[in-house]
Formats: sequence, C-alpha cells, structure tokens
Amino acid sequence: MAFSPQFLLHRQPTPDAAHAPGQSKLSPWLAPLVYKIGEDLLLPNFFKAIRITGQENIPTSGPVVFAPTHRSRWDALLVGLVGHRTTGRYLRFMVTADEVYGLQGWAIRRLGGFPVDVRRPAIATLRHGMQLLRNQETLVIFPEGDIFRQKQIQRLKPGLARLALQAEQSTPNLGVKVLPLYFDYDSPRPSLGSSVEVRIGQPLDVNHYLTSGSAKQQAMRLTADLKQSLESLANIERPLELVA
Repeated sequence: MAFSPQFLLHRQPTPDAAHAPGQSKLSPWLAPLVYKIGEDLLLPNFFKAIRITGQENIPTSGPVVFAPTHRSRWDALLVGLVGHRTTGRYLRFMVTADEVYGLQGWAIRRLGGFPVDVRRPAIATLRHGMQLLRNQETLVIFPEGDIFRQKQIQRLKPGLARLALQAEQSTPNLGVKVLPLYFDYDSPRPSLGSSVEVRIGQPLDVNHYLTSGSAKQQAMRLTADLKQSLESLANIERPLELVA
C-alpha cells in the first residue's frame, strides 16, 4: 500500500525502518495541517471532479476498518478526505514497510500510519492494529495489498479479516465494522484534471462472522463477502451525487 502521491520524498529503505514494530501516533499539529491542505488545496486543484456515493454508509462512531481498493497513490488522501469529513476523526493507516522511510516515513508515522511487512507480519504490528480498534479508532487497510491499475477487484489478502475478527473476539460487543470502498478513476494513471468517483458500500458487521465455524472459516467468509461488496461497487455505472 502506498500512502501518498508522488510529491513526497523517496529514499532507499533501511533494514531498521522496514522491520520496525508497528506503532503510530497522531501529531496534534501535523495531522490537522495535512488534512486541511489535502482537502482544500491538493485534491480540488488536482482533480476536475470528485464524486462520492454512499457517504451515508460510513459509521460515525465505533471501531471501523476502511477497506478500499488500491488504484493510485491518491487513494490514501481520498479515503482520508471522505472519512474525516464524515466522522471528524483522523484515520489510522496500515502501510507496507517499504513505504515507511525517509521524510515520507517520518510523516506517515505522525499521521497515524504504521508499517507492516506483508511477507512476514510482526505480532507487534497486528497487536497494534487490534489495539487501535479496541480504542474505537478508524483503521485503513488496503485488502488488495499493492496498487492495481485494472478496474477488476483483485484477490484479497486475508489479514484484514483476521485482524478485525480477533479484535472483535477479544472484546465482547466491541462492534467492529468493515467498510468497503471502491475508487473509480477516469484514467488508469490519474493526471492533472482527472476525475474520480469514490463509492462506499454498506458496512459489514464483524460480530456476525463469529457465530459459527473455525477462525479460518470465519476469515474466509468475511473476506469473500468483502470482495463481493467491492465487486458490486465496481459494477455501478453512474455516480448518484456530486460533492463539490
């Protein structure tokens, strides 16, 4: 998962940065500043139009896992815009470890992001994600993993479902929800003046999947339902509303 557009500085990752335990915090000055710049300056000046459908489906309280498709480096700013505008909360992001280095890594960690090695996830990273949900936070995980330019939904990684289920199981009546989001850009590689539609589906109630079956079966059912929801959002042909 790539956190930010290309204007952020990139350096070669160091071993320590790539394998550091997952931790994150929200800077009381940087988070409001970046969200404000993104919402008022970057996004409206880069995109000709940003259409949002299903905004009423976003839970305004309680632990939520945002589960967006990943089509561009702009995805993180867009999901931050949609989530913050609706809930007033700053989102937490699970980010691939090779993105958390240099200036970009410094900013990510202070904007609520934390690294995960997708090949060998550390227990500390998963525990941190679970703790965020137990703290009633909003967590963003891109279930496809990498950026895919195709509109079709790719194979979803099971880690999102496992984390959400374990968090719900660890705290009775926690109420974790998984929210599917689909990004539909008018071009596979958005450029200045592009348009994008953000489609938001109905949240999935994680507690529903704990009623029967093994932990593996529960994760498989949740992952399958999430993919089905994303595929339904991908098949919508026209936007229903326009947000200026």
